[in-house]
Amino acid sequence: MQQQIAFDEKSFIKGVHIGTIFHNEANLYSVVRIRVEETNEANTDKEVVVTGYFPLLSEYDTYTFFGSFKEHPRFGKQYVVEHFRKEFPETKEGVIQYLSSDLFKGIGKKTAASIVETLGERAISKILEDPSILDSVPKLSKAKAKQLYETLKEHQGLEQIMIALSQFGFGPQLSMKIYQVYKDETLEVIRHNPYQLVEDVEGIGFGRADELGYQLGISGNHPDRIRAGCLYVMEQSCLQEGHVYITYEQLLEKVKELLETKRKETIDEADISREMLHLTEEGKLISEEDRFYIPSLYFAEKGIVSNVKRLLQQSEMTTFPEAEFLLALGELEEKANIQYAPSQKEAIQKAISSPLFILTGGPGTGKTTVIKGIVHIFAQLHGLSLDPKDYNEENPFPILLAAPTGRAAKRMSEATGLPAMTIHRLLGWNGVEGFHHDEDAPIAGKLLIVDEMSMVDTWLANQLFKSLPSSMQVVLVGDEDQLPSVGPGQVLKDLLQANVIPTVRLTEIYRQAEGSSIISLAHSIKNGTIPSDLTTPQKDRSFIQCRGSQILEVVKKVAENAKRKGYSAKDIQVLAPMYRGPAGIDRLNEMLQQLFNPKSEEKRELVFGDVVYRVGDKVLQLVNQPDYNVFNGDIGEIVAIFYAKENTEKQDLVVVSFDGNEVTYPKQELQQITHAYCCSIHKAQGSEFPIVVLPIVKSYYRMLRRNLIYTAVTRSKQYLILCGEEEAFKIGVQRCDDGVRQTTLCQKLKEVLQPQEIILPMEDANIGMENVSPYDFMEEDER
Repeated sequence: MQQQIAFDEKSFIKGVHIGTIFHNEANLYSVVRIRVEETNEANTDKEVVVTGYFPLLSEYDTYTFFGSFKEHPRFGKQYVVEHFRKEFPETKEGVIQYLSSDLFKGIGKKTAASIVETLGERAISKILEDPSILDSVPKLSKAKAKQLYETLKEHQGLEQIMIALSQFGFGPQLSMKIYQVYKDETLEVIRHNPYQLVEDVEGIGFGRADELGYQLGISGNHPDRIRAGCLYVMEQSCLQEGHVYITYEQLLEKVKELLETKRKETIDEADISREMLHLTEEGKLISEEDRFYIPSLYFAEKGIVSNVKRLLQQSEMTTFPEAEFLLALGELEEKANIQYAPSQKEAIQKAISSPLFILTGGPGTGKTTVIKGIVHIFAQLHGLSLDPKDYNEENPFPILLAAPTGRAAKRMSEATGLPAMTIHRLLGWNGVEGFHHDEDAPIAGKLLIVDEMSMVDTWLANQLFKSLPSSMQVVLVGDEDQLPSVGPGQVLKDLLQANVIPTVRLTEIYRQAEGSSIISLAHSIKNGTIPSDLTTPQKDRSFIQCRGSQILEVVKKVAENAKRKGYSAKDIQVLAPMYRGPAGIDRLNEMLQQLFNPKSEEKRELVFGDVVYRVGDKVLQLVNQPDYNVFNGDIGEIVAIFYAKENTEKQDLVVVSFDGNEVTYPKQELQQITHAYCCSIHKAQGSEFPIVVLPIVKSYYRMLRRNLIYTAVTRSKQYLILCGEEEAFKIGVQRCDDGVRQTTLCQKLKEVLQPQEIILPMEDANIGMENVSPYDFMEEDER
């Protein structure tokens, strides 16, 4: 094959597009087949597979691709593209054929021939250089001339933009993402204000934009740079630290530190203050007293306040005499063969008689028992059937149960015997289009109970509250001492501290009488104390002392012995606070996969980056996918893997079963899942597991704090195995002040609503545990 370009130049392949194997419209990742016409790559076949990020290519058009050959572990030799260009025809016949193709609407062969006859073989280049030249073409309307030029410009412009972006250091995927935002204006935006990328393009942070700004000669105190720094600091404070606002002084100090650290230049505080003022004038930030907010969070807090007030002041709520309530309660106690404690009765009655009510308490305090009582007595007093078969779309089930995660909703359903769903599904969230329900389209129902309310962030809480009709009674359930939401805010904590919503705090440990040492440990942690028997073996928990470097081996031995005694990967959940390091989630997952689901000729597997996914693997969903009824935090199992050559989609597929709900992931979407043999404590929130193994070592120091350890411990339903350093455990329990979130929800609620009376401790206990010890999992020499 003729090679017209020297080998020391950039590798290229020029050829005709003969077929698209795969094209992802969302991110433009494409796999195409090319018939090679020219290349400077040795030993190239007549046809090659080309992969990269580009729009859907026109069949039988010629393109030049720049990149390099890579060996794919399954599909073999592929040419991976960095950038490409479309080759325009150079003969009269070729130009006529091209201009009369389906690409140019309204241009037939006769018109195309007229254009070429007038402008010559270089017609395309001439039009791109000066579109007014089309005025000289006979009988060509201005509308068609404009459309012709814009189509040419779009195809030629993408090539130039991709080349320029690669020279700025952007890879093909990010380059295509930038192009999708700005289209033909991409280079103009970047050269004028590269910091605009921080605001508009997901995946580009301040550091990347600042490098680009430096290349383009933008000074350290340029207004665009300071502005981007302000917005970046605000976003990081909200998304990374969970704040709803930061103060003027905090913003000023953080922005100054960011800008000066990056460029080693002194930035005048007056310049930062000026840009902060400009951002508030433009509505990009909101200023209130000395606080600065991202607008969506400011209005979310205000929305929560106004809707809490609306719900509390509803006048349509049906009330019942106390005698009628007591009669219904007595009938339920007799039917269920249960005796509610006085405080439980008080909690149920308060929930039934309040338009908005909060039930809170730690583990083992009987929240689930009270929820079941609320549901049944509400239904009896209102004459409602609890059989879902008695309802349909026109007459929906009147009692709604919801939770932030799929697993929490499943637990709620199992406890009550009624259907439950995620909050996102309740509100009709459908991804790009947002939520179906809001103040103009409220959800239908008479009673809503939301569990695990501590996990709900400010944005979701606002969407939930504004979607509730004024006639609905609402019960919020949660444990304020658990980790706050992953997103900004601390909604449950603020609602409780404001003291404006009728509330019952359950404090007596319901399971303690049966000797649950896990529950007593959790309450000790909650109170900031370390029990004297922390390292003493108990029937349902133990503490294996070891160093950070030994964690992997200790966890492996515990898991091996659990496996030998018949426990599966579903039964045992390892929790850790950090992903990296020798005792991190990633390393633990590698080891546990090898133990529970080793490589086998009988099991299919698929490599994605550095991770091997195998049929039988336990996996965790990382993002919400409401279309498939799977949500962040759901745990499933890989039940099938299909290779590209076996299916009509011509791509590798992984099928995951989430409790019977099977979801299929194309290979390029596998970033939505990860192994779940070990998972983060944040991701485990809202779930419970029969056996929890919790490493606690000093190498986790940055993450160790009381609510993190408390949340991890309370995930254990039957057995808890702590392993690590006692000193690290003590450090974590005693750290509770750092990480405090800055919100104004509590303050705003107090300003518009009157305080309520808060009630009461629980009594009684009647839940037991089996007499099995975690030490059953360990050999004699480990005890």
